[in-house]
Amino acid sequence: MQPRIENPALTLPGVMPALHRLSAAVSAAGIPDTTAKLVELRASQINGCSVCVDMHSRELAAAGEPAHRIFTLAAWRETPYFTDAERAALALTEAATRLADRPDPVPDEVWQEAVRHYDERQLSALIVAIATINVWNRINATTRQITGDWISEWIAPKKTVPQAA
Repeated sequence: MQPRIENPALTLPGVMPALHRLSAAVSAAGIPDTTAKLVELRASQINGCSVCVDMHSRELAAAGEPAHRIFTLAAWRETPYFTDAERAALALTEAATRLADRPDPVPDEVWQEAVRHYDERQLSALIVAIATINVWNRINATTRQITGDWISEWIAPKKTVPQAA
């Protein structure tokens, strides 16, 4: 397996720092780090981004998340392992990631459930986090970026990645 081209976020000047700034703004908004990582992993599963699925799964594991939560994330509706707030964030993630799948991309009931659990600043952060991971997924999937053991080098020293995927 080979990528089609080098990662555009590394090739095009200014892209990587801009994406890092978005991620830093999200981190400062007060949503739990675990929730942010679950959002990133779920969107990446939907979009089939191997780099991001690998990276965010490893980040969650490195942060001490139990394996059963990581392994069952794709079926979060059918498991008891997620809080109501996480469920609201995951439903919002799925709706905002699959915009073209329905006439009303983010139904009122999805939005209202998110509003029950997050204030406006946190909702803003969730929306930006969802948009940012979708950017990464689209860059990586389009150019067929390849995951691998190099991911562990990003995670092990700091326990989190500076939102590189």
